[in-house]
Amino acid sequence: MDKVLARGSGSTTGRRRSRVALVSAAAGVALVAASVTLATSASAGTTLGASAAEKGRYFGTAVAAYKLSDATYVGILNREFNMVTPENEMKWDATEPSQNQFNYTNADRIVSHAQANGMRVRGHALAWHSQQPGWAQNLSGTALRQAMVNHITRVATHYKGKIYAWDVVNEAFADSGGVRRDSNLQRTGDDWIEVAFRTARAADPGAKLCYNDYNTDNWTWAKTQAVYNMVRDFKARGVPIDCVGLQSHFNSGSPYPGNYRTTLENFAALGVDVQITELDIEGSGTTQATTYGNVVKDCLAVSRCTGITVWGIRDSDSWRASGTPLLFDGNGNKKPAYTAVLDALNAGGTTPPPPTTTPPPTSAPPTTPPPTTPPPSGNGCTASLVTNQWQGGFVTTVRVTAGATALNGWAVALTLPAGASLVNTWNAQPSATSGAVTFRNVSYNGQVGAGTTTEFGFQGNGTAPGGTPTCTAG
Repeated sequence: MDKVLARGSGSTTGRRRSRVALVSAAAGVALVAASVTLATSASAGTTLGASAAEKGRYFGTAVAAYKLSDATYVGILNREFNMVTPENEMKWDATEPSQNQFNYTNADRIVSHAQANGMRVRGHALAWHSQQPGWAQNLSGTALRQAMVNHITRVATHYKGKIYAWDVVNEAFADSGGVRRDSNLQRTGDDWIEVAFRTARAADPGAKLCYNDYNTDNWTWAKTQAVYNMVRDFKARGVPIDCVGLQSHFNSGSPYPGNYRTTLENFAALGVDVQITELDIEGSGTTQATTYGNVVKDCLAVSRCTGITVWGIRDSDSWRASGTPLLFDGNGNKKPAYTAVLDALNAGGTTPPPPTTTPPPTSAPPTTPPPTTPPPSGNGCTASLVTNQWQGGFVTTVRVTAGATALNGWAVALTLPAGASLVNTWNAQPSATSGAVTFRNVSYNGQVGAGTTTEFGFQGNGTAPGGTPTCTAG
């Protein structure tokens, strides 16, 4: 969800039940079990990672580098999980803020922490329409295609041998209609996804290569079918793809579907692994715990569902914190959902189908239309907002447009509604996390040519800001 974490931007893991002895006896599963390093920090059956490893699987979480100084956060991370996914630190804007100038500092910190504590790493994400640096947003056609290939090659080569699986392409399909999402990458040509996968394979032959998306949980949905058809085509033509990631962000508007296991089974039948990559389930108490348990049981019932990653550790770490969607509360205490997951990992079992199947959505989630504000005629700048709002949270992209004179620095001021707060910001530095906030350029995007644009974004809890922000040059 990534979602920018949508849904995710993101924006977007599974498991099994049999014990190691049973796994090794099951056809096709011995190789999976052999590839998993058993957790050494806890006895099997007592933590999520150890219990998953006993079934030949992993149980992971999304990690933010700046939270590695939080003792409670790190304590849970090291105790419970055996796979990590960087939340934002491996995305294009973070790793290549200026063209051909790469910055791996924060991502390296996460990888080093994982290696020091016996965890593996899922790389997220090499190519995505969102969270691109400003310079890439201003490219198109052949220039953008070449920049994408160079970016994938450089980043995957830097981490060669250190990444278990890459989300090579993230969220490339539209929410409805079963068609590709319109994006600057899509407009470079319909083969861009294939090119991305072939490029990643050449750069790091040992990593699993995954396609990752949200709203692909229900087998009857057109989006799910579109992704399935792409994977089937890739497998038939020898395009290197090893896995499919289901983000699985569940709430009242997008509930856990009764045919979830069917979706896992059908993707696995194509000869790819299935991973639940960004799991969070809004709610509390028994209802939330039951759903978490059912998701784990579904994964354990599918031999090629190789791991589950929850998108954050504590509720307070979540991109949708107001929905309390994770396994630990804000103080780091285990919730009933944690117990349900651990019990499912240890006990196995089956999930009875619900009496009805959730119907496919009839429309895409509401999104603020693109801004139509023209660039300023003077020497200043303008700013406009594009927002994706969901229950309890939002992601906003801000476009800064220079006037008749190039910018050598900019600042954008806006006011967050009462109760809203920032969770993440990219390509800008905020002055506060609530109320009146001024976003200033960072080192690599302060210079904006006359009449051209750059973008930054932020993710928050509560209601997104509206109106027209104030942009100040210099």
